[in-house]
Amino acid sequence: MSTAFDICWPGGEAAAPPTPLVFASPHSGRLYPDDMNPALDALRIRRSEDAKVDELIDQAPALGAPVIRALTARAYLDVNRDPGELDPRLFREALPAEARALSPRVAAGLGVVARVASGGAEIYDRRLSLEEGLSRIARVHAPYHDALSRLLARARAAHGLAVLIDWHSMPQSAAPGVDFVLGDRFGAACSPALTAAVERLLGEAGYRTARNAPFAGGYTTEHYGRPDRRTHALQVEINRGLYLDEVRLETTAGFGRLRETLGRLIARLAETDWRPLLQS
Repeated sequence: MSTAFDICWPGGEAAAPPTPLVFASPHSGRLYPDDMNPALDALRIRRSEDAKVDELIDQAPALGAPVIRALTARAYLDVNRDPGELDPRLFREALPAEARALSPRVAAGLGVVARVASGGAEIYDRRLSLEEGLSRIARVHAPYHDALSRLLARARAAHGLAVLIDWHSMPQSAAPGVDFVLGDRFGAACSPALTAAVERLLGEAGYRTARNAPFAGGYTTEHYGRPDRRTHALQVEINRGLYLDEVRLETTAGFGRLRETLGRLIARLAETDWRPLLQS
């Protein structure tokens, strides 16, 4: 089994995709490989995780959507970053000419190999070799995206289009008064009908939503969201205050209610005939 990711399939890997939906949880991974050797203690570094997001959506395969989840922690290698987003302050050697060292995410210390953890604490007390970073990309980032690409291709082959929902969580302080932030790259990554449908379903359940602020969608949404190529991508950020003690990383009483609500939302999405909505 890959240590980079796993996939939970509806009806098994050999079965045809029952819906065009594909779900991803790129930041819920909890594996910290031995070669990482961080300077931070375990709990402090784990606060970078989108803790328990994979468990919130674990009903999806039974309802018709495969779930690909990263197993390796985002602090080790972030699969929701461009593989070229390398931080010159983290590596000992000069970066390749094609590196995207000036991206805003790299400037914040959150490149494909993160330099800082949640709260801005430095993860390492040393600089890494470039080979360490490139090896992580080859072992974690590349296999994850190869698998995600194949899932989307299967959905398009079976249904004429693919609908990717990329699930995340955000600190309660990131968007005060907002329960969910829906990121569609300001309409570039998916049809407005997809964003509106998710927004409406969450509103009917009593949740407050915002679009594209402060999160418009990361690498996954931007890279795969190509409506003109029959692939629609939406990033969903869940307020951790709904279900998680952010200090201890333990679920609260709200976890069960939120999981039930998301189960109903996923069921509604799976029942939707997306072709007339998204191909118009």
